[in-house]
Amino acid sequence: MAKKTGEKYQAIIDAAVKVIARYGYHQAQVSKIAREASVADGTIYLYFDSKEDILISLFREKMGLFIKTIQERIDKFERAEDQLRELIYLHLWQLSQNRSFAVVTQIELRQSNLKVRMGINEVIKKYLNMIDQIILLGKQQQVFRADVEHAIVRKMIFGTLDEAVTSWVMNEREYELVSLVDPLHNLFVHGLKT
Repeated sequence: MAKKTGEKYQAIIDAAVKVIARYGYHQAQVSKIAREASVADGTIYLYFDSKEDILISLFREKMGLFIKTIQERIDKFERAEDQLRELIYLHLWQLSQNRSFAVVTQIELRQSNLKVRMGINEVIKKYLNMIDQIILLGKQQQVFRADVEHAIVRKMIFGTLDEAVTSWVMNEREYELVSLVDPLHNLFVHGLKT
């Protein structure tokens, strides 16, 4: 079993984000990742079983931190509306701060490979559960309509944020991603209000 800690592990993860964003997953050879991380090619295999394992691991690491940051920040707000705005803001802000990670999440993670999809889905479920918690809190607080199906609303919120970032990546960042926070928040809240 490959070890999943340490400075070299983190350097490889960071290098993989850059290399995969630059060349695409299929053209991101392990040798390119090793060179970017300033490690020998063989060192990669002390930490990862395969290139698929690198992609899954980088998503778990980076998205895990992404989710943890959002959860910690939304927990500071009592009102569901405020939690939703913070989630939108942090989603857009965090991806705007690391274009390479935005490229990887929006383009390269849409893999047909079953192993990669399964690994990614584990992490995405945590994010979707966080959205569910906000929706259910809004219903409890009677600021969101009781008749809205939270699974549909979750898909609407996640899908809209996902498309906003994809469009930003594909348009080569011609605008500030966080400029969409208030328009998106207003759209969601007005659609959910009692």
